[in-house]
Amino acid sequence: MSQAENQQNDISYGADDIQVLEGLEAVRKRPGMYIGSSGPGGLHHLVYEIVDNSIDEALAGYCTEITVEILKGDIIRVSDNGRGIPVGIHPKEKISAATVVYTMLHAGGKFGGGGYKVSGGLHGVGASVVNALSQWLELTVKDGHHVYFQRFERGNYSEELKIIGDTEETGTSVMFKADDEIFETTVYDYEVLLKRLREQAFLNAGVRIIFSDKRDEENILSETLHYEGGIRQFVEHIHATRGLESLSGEVIYISGKQGDSFAEIAMQYNDSYNEVILSFANNIHTKDGGSHETGFKNALTKVINEYGRKMGLLKDKEKLTGDDVREGLTAIISVKLTECEFEGQTKGRLGNPEVKPFVEKLVMEKLMNFLEENPDVGKMIFEKSISALKAREAAKKAREAERSKNAFGKTSMPEKLADCAERDNRYTEIYIVEGDSAGGSAKQGRDRRYQAILSLWGKMLNVEKARIDRIYGNDKLAPVVTALGTGIGEDFDIEKLRYGKVIIMADADVDGMHIRTLLLTFFFRYMRPLITNGNVYIAQPPLFKVSRGKNERYAFSDEERDRYISELSEEGKYKPDVQRYKGLGEMDPMQLWETTMDPERRTIIKISMEDALRADETFTILMGDKVEPRRNFIEKNAKFAQDLDI
Repeated sequence: MSQAENQQNDISYGADDIQVLEGLEAVRKRPGMYIGSSGPGGLHHLVYEIVDNSIDEALAGYCTEITVEILKGDIIRVSDNGRGIPVGIHPKEKISAATVVYTMLHAGGKFGGGGYKVSGGLHGVGASVVNALSQWLELTVKDGHHVYFQRFERGNYSEELKIIGDTEETGTSVMFKADDEIFETTVYDYEVLLKRLREQAFLNAGVRIIFSDKRDEENILSETLHYEGGIRQFVEHIHATRGLESLSGEVIYISGKQGDSFAEIAMQYNDSYNEVILSFANNIHTKDGGSHETGFKNALTKVINEYGRKMGLLKDKEKLTGDDVREGLTAIISVKLTECEFEGQTKGRLGNPEVKPFVEKLVMEKLMNFLEENPDVGKMIFEKSISALKAREAAKKAREAERSKNAFGKTSMPEKLADCAERDNRYTEIYIVEGDSAGGSAKQGRDRRYQAILSLWGKMLNVEKARIDRIYGNDKLAPVVTALGTGIGEDFDIEKLRYGKVIIMADADVDGMHIRTLLLTFFFRYMRPLITNGNVYIAQPPLFKVSRGKNERYAFSDEERDRYISELSEEGKYKPDVQRYKGLGEMDPMQLWETTMDPERRTIIKISMEDALRADETFTILMGDKVEPRRNFIEKNAKFAQDLDI
């Protein structure tokens, strides 16, 4: 949507437009109610809220450039060239409207009034919430005549908004330091903020966002995010980042208006088997979908089926499902509404019922027209969908064959599984171990009451390059599926999980990391609730044994090894023996139990998935066909790899 389309010169925006609903209370006591958590997610949310206010100015047609900086000491500064927050005296509160916005909850130009037709953020509480959760905040406003300034400390102020200079410019600048009394950490992650800011630049075509990290004066990071192509470039960016090959030529773009509502969709098919659909409402990522996403999916399925029948490509009884037509699809759905109705505390789902028929009708009409005008693209999409249909049918037959094998008796457990005695999955755990040698040590060293061991062997299937029909009956993956008992894909049932902890135990070398990644990719693609439910763990075997006589210590890092060497050297005045464990099989059963399997002493890492899109992107890069994105990823993240034995 261009600024010209959004321009609303007839709309006033002054002190009278700032409406007060209630005072600023309980934000510091219950920050999670307003920003999700007091962890890293909540910390970064502070930045999003201030940026959202600037984006709202851009949506209204008054802002073209936003500058976001991380300064030394993890201080944030966000500046824009919008109209500037109204500084006039508020008619009810009798103080500056800008002060009202930053000190009173539910005060802003987003409630009735005429400040904004479309807005994101926390519906007017963003500025005051950020202020309340900051150690200090400094507000600078330019109204085209004067420069105004006010400082707040933990939401309070000692001096009212004052004039500190003259100017012909307009805009707002906010500088703040997150309160370490509230947050677990006040250190910002550059990549996390960059991802969100890039997203905003894609969603608001033409807006320029300049993002800089100035914490290290010798290594300043800076990016200018400016995309005239908007969400079309968003799709291209996703494909380029993941190394995916486009199959449908240029990005298909659809847009339309209904009253004050605006919807736009950008979509393109690629050579993968996975779908990436991102939906947004007023620039807020609706990770759980909603009416706009449902409308798009319904229309897409109807259009491809209708196109197939119209072109004589689909048999009478054949019908493509939503999964068929979305295989290998990347799509961005963005709606801009006067009032968004979000479901849930985290605003994860759009609830506006009128949006579904609006988007559905828009896509039905415009996508069908596009396919009829571009028959080559239409045929390609249809053929990919038919290929997915055949794979789904093959998977169904394979699934039924697996079921029939077990229909007349108890499912036989894998030959390589050494099961445990306990059956209550609140207490059980399974170690998935690569290799018979390590598996043998684990079986002998375990606590047989509640610890099961499943040994794997040979090269595992990379499911990133395979459809689900190849998963069923695969001799490397079938034992895992059978042992866990949950089924996979649409048959997955978390209630049937036989072990509460699924622990991947692999060697601390490149091959071990590859095994872990292959297994995690499999879980992510076909048994994802295992990850979201917190059932998957990574074992952390020691890298070294440092010993002098009967005194033995196990080190899990180079630093820990060096410390033990120093300590034991001091005790005996000579250098102790250091053994590097290149494989789990080098440890005897008792050592493996003491270091890696004993719940009282072991370290295991729970695999979480706070950001499904980032995880999805990572798996595609690491396990996909393209070498260049994988090389770039490894080079970029090599500094985070520790104790990697190459």
